[in-house]
Amino acid sequence: MGKGGEKGGGSGEPEAQLRFYTWEEIQKHNLRTDNWLVIDRKVYNVTKWANRHPGGQRVISHWAGEDATDAFQAFHINPTLVQKFLKPLLIGELAPGEPSQDRDKNSQLVEDFRTLRKTVEDMDLFRANPLFFSLYLGHIIVMEVLAWLMVSYFGNGWITTLILSCILTTSQAQAGWLQHDFGHLSVFKKSSWNHIVHKFVIGHLKGASANWWNHRHFQHHAKPNIFKKDPDVNMLHIFVLGDTQPVEYGKKKLKYLPYNHQHEYFFLIFPPLLIPVYFQMQIISTMIKRRFWADLAWAISYYIRYFITYIPFYGVLGSLFLLTFVRFLESHWFVWVTQMNHIPMEIDSEKHRDWLSSQMAATCNIEQSFFNDWFTGHLNFQIEHHLFPTMPRHNFWKVKPLVKSLCAKYGVQYEEKPLGKAFVDIVGSLKKSGDLWLDAYLHK
Repeated sequence: MGKGGEKGGGSGEPEAQLRFYTWEEIQKHNLRTDNWLVIDRKVYNVTKWANRHPGGQRVISHWAGEDATDAFQAFHINPTLVQKFLKPLLIGELAPGEPSQDRDKNSQLVEDFRTLRKTVEDMDLFRANPLFFSLYLGHIIVMEVLAWLMVSYFGNGWITTLILSCILTTSQAQAGWLQHDFGHLSVFKKSSWNHIVHKFVIGHLKGASANWWNHRHFQHHAKPNIFKKDPDVNMLHIFVLGDTQPVEYGKKKLKYLPYNHQHEYFFLIFPPLLIPVYFQMQIISTMIKRRFWADLAWAISYYIRYFITYIPFYGVLGSLFLLTFVRFLESHWFVWVTQMNHIPMEIDSEKHRDWLSSQMAATCNIEQSFFNDWFTGHLNFQIEHHLFPTMPRHNFWKVKPLVKSLCAKYGVQYEEKPLGKAFVDIVGSLKKSGDLWLDAYLHK
């Protein structure tokens, strides 16, 4: 294990003895109940502290036994401040002869990516433009007011209601993209300000929970498209994804649904039901079970505002139906946009790649245009967003050439496609996975 030694603290008192560790030793501590991390060659035991991790216990456990340096940099807008929480958890450091990267990762690629990140910081691309986000919030509020003015002046006829539903759907979808910005701490320099406005946007404008979103979405970013780690590919046996899962299910003769038809029943299950049914049930139960009372208060404020606005025109049942219909429409928008970047990409078990390679394998971009930027909330720059999740989205286009250049240097695929093709590829990848399942089910 190497030598240990007492290190004197600033107060004159000796700190706990620090030891040198090998990667072989560190990788044994790779469980949620036994969790060590390496950050900048320092070894931390975060097992007991993980329950207090603001991003949730699971996201930090997904890096157990690994070098989490780049993930740590990616998620925290003030790493120096966060270091004070890490200091008491420090148990040692990598032995002098040990490489900085685990599992034979390409150390030069990792170093070049860190150099790229430093370049991006020097270019000030992590600084948000307040006008951009102010106008963005403004156009959401304008749509909310416009919807109320329409029903106030034109009544609750079918045509007015349909137009109003489309306006509210657009407002909700855009509020969804905006809460994503604050959730990723990409607007304000202080985390606390981002958290407060995040609760307002996702809670008061959408009736959802900031903590539920954080704990779910950060796992996706930490290990995108990794089974048992990314909740977005946990499809509850409804779909089989990628190339390996369908074969595993087929060999085990698992047939919860006829997966060879999943590209067809996808249209009936996923887009129409994700937000109005699955997410709503999950959000409400999570807020109550985990006692997210502040989130619950924000969500209640949304429902109070909504029903006060629309009950005078539609009554209680009519307002409920309108709300459900809006969420039904928004769910289609949300599903197609969020799945186009990931479902057609590699979906597999943990492969312990470096940060750049793991994000590139799981994400692709959609061609840039004013409409695509607005329609997708800049998630058409999914690659840049995944590499730098705290970067304000209006700067993605500036860092894109640097990312493409680095990928070209190391032969890492940088995939970009038109919006329409991205939608078609979702269905195509589901069909391919379904066919793999059927072949394994019948013949293996």
